[in-house]
Order: sequence, then C-alpha cells, then structure tokens
Amino acid sequence: MRVRAITLRILQQFIHDKRTMALMFIAPLLVLSLMSLVFNGDAYEPKIGVSGGAVAFTRALEAQNATVIAYESEDLGKAALQESDLDALITLNGTTPEVMLEGSNPAANRAVMLALTAATRNLQSAAGEGQIQPKFSYLYGAEDMKTIDRFGPIMIGVFVFFFVFLIAGVSFLRERTTGTLERLLSTPLKRWEIVLGYVCGFGIFTVFQALLISWFSIQVLGIMMTGSFGYVLLMTLLLSMSALTLGTLLSAYAANELQMIQFIPLIIVPQIFLSGLFPMDTLPLWLQRIGLATPIYYGSEALMSIMIRGKGWSAIALDVYALIGFSLLFMLLNVLALRKHRKM
Repeated sequence: MRVRAITLRILQQFIHDKRTMALMFIAPLLVLSLMSLVFNGDAYEPKIGVSGGAVAFTRALEAQNATVIAYESEDLGKAALQESDLDALITLNGTTPEVMLEGSNPAANRAVMLALTAATRNLQSAAGEGQIQPKFSYLYGAEDMKTIDRFGPIMIGVFVFFFVFLIAGVSFLRERTTGTLERLLSTPLKRWEIVLGYVCGFGIFTVFQALLISWFSIQVLGIMMTGSFGYVLLMTLLLSMSALTLGTLLSAYAANELQMIQFIPLIIVPQIFLSGLFPMDTLPLWLQRIGLATPIYYGSEALMSIMIRGKGWSAIALDVYALIGFSLLFMLLNVLALRKHRKM
C-alpha cells in the first residue's frame, strides 16, 4: 500500500506538471522531426566557377548536378572564391585543369571532387582523349585537414553557449527561489539596474571561461587556427553574453532546476543542428530562416571565418552585431520579465 501511495503521488505530480509532460511526449517528437529534416536534406550541390578555356567543363559538371558559374577572368573567379560564394574554381593550364578548392568545408570538397571526377571521365569518353588529371590546390585548409579542424570552431561556440546558458539560468533561478531577488526588487533599485548587475557579475566568470575554452582548443587540442586569437576571444565572449542573457531570461519561467534543464532540448539542441554542422543549403528554406534567428549560428560562422579562413573584421562584423543585438534584446526582455516578480 505504501509503494502504491508513492507511485500515485509521483504520477499525480507528473500529470499536474504540464511542462514536464510536454517535455516527455512532445519535445522528443520535435527533436526527432528536426533530425529527420537535417539528415534527410537534399544532396549537397557544389558551386563551381570556371574561367577561360575551362568553360568546356560547364555542361559536363552541370550533368553531375553541380551549379556552374562562368567568369570572364580568373581574378573574378578568385574573388568569388575568397568570399566563399564558390566551392571551387577551375582554370586551364594548357590541357591540365587546375582546381582551386575553397577548402573550409570537407563535405563541399568531396562533392566537388566527385563531380569533377565524373565530369572528366565523361569528357574523356566523348573526345576519345587520354586521361585528364586535374591538379588540386586549396585556398583555405589543406588536403590533410582533419575533422576536428572543420567542426572544432562550431563546437567551441556550442560548448561556450551551452555551459553558460545552463549555469547562468540555474544560478539566477536559485537567486529567485532563495528570496534574494525578491528582496532586491523590494528596494529602490530599478529593474534594469538589477539585470545589468547580474549580467556584469556572471559576465566576469564567462570571460575566464571563454578564454580557457578558446586557449585549450587551439593550444592543447591543436585545432586549426589561421586568424587572430583576439577575434576568437571576442566571438566566444559575445556568445557567452548572449547565452547568459538568454539563460537568465528563461529562468524567470522555471519553477525549479529541473524545469530550467527542460529548456535544453527545446533551446540548445535545435541551435546545434542549425549551427553549420550540416550544410545549410541542403535544408528546407524555412528551416534555414530559423537558423538565421539563433545566436549559435552567427558565432559558428564567425569562428569558422577566423580559424579556418583566416579572415578579419570585415568578415565577422555582421556576426558581431547580430550577437550584440541578441544580448541587448534578451536583456530588455529580462527587464520586462522581472515585472512578474516585483511585489506591488
């Protein structure tokens, strides 16, 4: 009977906790649906530029479902490659096709090589010529680029965001459940002063965490680093700040630590799938737009531009402004959320 009483009490608690019930039955379906969309996306279609005599490759490459763009000069093609508008540029040196790969995305590199191999085979069969041997070079990265070099910048952003989000949310929740926040709200302090104070307090620790994760990833794990470490630190700090402000915001709608953790599969997991781990071009358009509304996407894009492509401020400026905008928006919403806790 006592076991039965305990069992009934637990069941009643779950039934009356609508958020937990939704997490158990609805969240897994949402995450699985997202996984299905990501893993069953369209096959990646490489974007290949051709210049000069290499235009002869156009039809053969298009037959391999590649997007081919012809350029009047090699310089124009290289400019597009540097802006990551192309996955590869093909030019002819005599009869030898020279292929310069953008190089920062191994999946795109493989797609280019497969399309080019099939295209050259078809050209040889049609012309009855000897074997064509393309010569490959890399604008960014290298032939021996490791998987960790490709995904490392993304995972740095993901780990920074995840841990700051979780720690900040739980810590701010504890401030509320222990009565500290209510006592602050009963003082003449304005809501924005309280929010700014908490952000600055937690922010000091996030500075050290961002520095440690960035240094460890590059110096100890040996992840490829061709750009400025200062820019890497800037982006991890901005990601930390957006995670901090988002975590404190969502903690206002959680009654305990368990409910705070329940936000992870709904807030963090979708952002990981849309962070650049998988080519965004293969996803449905509406899902790509959702990805553009997530902080981790901008942090990951900037970190890849810095660490793999070696780019500077002009390449990451938009990502910096986007993360600052997210942080300011979440801080504003934090101020509004405190209204529900102030005693009138």
